[in-house]
Amino acid sequence: MPVGIFDSGLGGLNIYETLARRLPGVSFCYYGDNGNAPYGVCSQDQIFRYSCAGIEHLWRFGCDLVILACNTASAAALRRIQEEWLPDGKRVLGVFVPTIEKLTERSWGDVSPPRQVAIERVALFATPATVASRAFQRELSFRAVGVDVEAQPCAGLVDAIEDGDLMLADAIAQVHVEALLRRMPNPQAAVLGCTHYPYVEDAFRQALGPLPIYNQPELVAESLADYLRRHPELKGGRARERFVTSGDPGSVSIKATRFLHRCIEFEQIPVPAGRFET
Repeated sequence: MPVGIFDSGLGGLNIYETLARRLPGVSFCYYGDNGNAPYGVCSQDQIFRYSCAGIEHLWRFGCDLVILACNTASAAALRRIQEEWLPDGKRVLGVFVPTIEKLTERSWGDVSPPRQVAIERVALFATPATVASRAFQRELSFRAVGVDVEAQPCAGLVDAIEDGDLMLADAIAQVHVEALLRRMPNPQAAVLGCTHYPYVEDAFRQALGPLPIYNQPELVAESLADYLRRHPELKGGRARERFVTSGDPGSVSIKATRFLHRCIEFEQIPVPAGRFET
């Protein structure tokens, strides 16, 4: 069975590419909800409905395990999905926890009380919806104490990246870094809390200077590899890849090909109707 990867658009391709390289024997099905992107300006209820609809599509493709490769969906919807909606036999994992585990030097399954960690000042760059949810701070508080998180809502950045205007995206990233540094002049680490942002990571690095930046794709790949070692029944057989979108497949394929530097062909799948109709 394939592992599903869900994102609001093209940002999750960073996660997909790293997972496929790290786990060459695993099949993947990628669903980009480009028809409803960007999620960063949506309400939490909208994000929940969109995420559930996308997950249901991936279940139809045989994906019993789905990675929410979207920080906004992970922040605004994952806990509700896991607690209120997820049926037995299905698993949905997010991208926040692997990042926080690395930041706090906690391994998966470590349920010891929160403790002091080496990093005390963290700069978080994320979508407005992710920042408003405070999900990163909530998950961090389960594992660490005494960590000051300064969060910058990066309005406009996902739109520029999805439009393929990386020069504009670089400029927007720099403006947001400058805004955060005025409030927290000396962060010890930075988290790019959106899977789109690695496309302009160089701009963040240039603006932030010599600061550790946590790479979500690598951390999620490491976490999934460990998860599949513990749950080998969720690993498919012969490796294959499939890409579907709720947007225009031609336009999405062109952008994806440019981002990944190889030919990517998306199929169009409409947003499903039913109780999560949007």
